[in-house]
Amino acid sequence: MTDQDNSNQADKTREKAGIVTRRRALMMGAVTASAVVSIKPALAQTAGSVLNCEIPVPGNHASGGYIAPDGKIVSADTPGAFPPAGRNFTGEEVKRAMRGRSLPGTSYDESRAYVNYIRRLQSGQSGFTCYASLQMPR
Repeated sequence: MTDQDNSNQADKTREKAGIVTRRRALMMGAVTASAVVSIKPALAQTAGSVLNCEIPVPGNHASGGYIAPDGKIVSADTPGAFPPAGRNFTGEEVKRAMRGRSLPGTSYDESRAYVNYIRRLQSGQSGFTCYASLQMPR
């Protein structure tokens, strides 16, 4: 029996006993490092896509409806209601508006109504996934 055979047999005995060999530890380290390298770009891409997602105001479920100051969908003849936005807002625009700025192309009151509408979105409604992703901590 050669030294190589003795070494391999000793490694197998250690593995059965639950002892990690140096070679096994190096292999595990290499796998871990490659996993970290592949996950980081995915997280960066996710953060970027969250800011580029879009939220329609109102969504497809309420197209043609007006937005009341409290964010509810109302009919066009409701006093104080705002017309549909006419464009989708990006996640980045909504995030800024939720921190106090106005949505682009809107008055202060109109922006508040639209943000209230967005806060009321529920699962299954257009824009909900984008809004939910804005709520996740980074």
